[in-house]
Amino acid sequence: MPIYEYRCQACGHELEKMQRMSDDPLKDCPQCAEPKLTKLISAPGFRLGGSGWYETDFKTGSKKNLAAKES
Repeated sequence: MPIYEYRCQACGHELEKMQRMSDDPLKDCPQCAEPKLTKLISAPGFRLGGSGWYETDFKTGSKKNLAAKES
């Protein structure tokens, strides 16, 4: 699920929210309760976890099996 960033045009409060792509954008600011939130454009960030294709096919040396070490 993507993480979206929002900024309130009324008070300047910024927040991040994990939402489905099909969810409606947030409108009401949790700080000032004004319906002035706008979605920001930002670089996407994600991490592929687990022991799938990324772990086995693209990592080399000491970087392999990071998911196993964190668990």
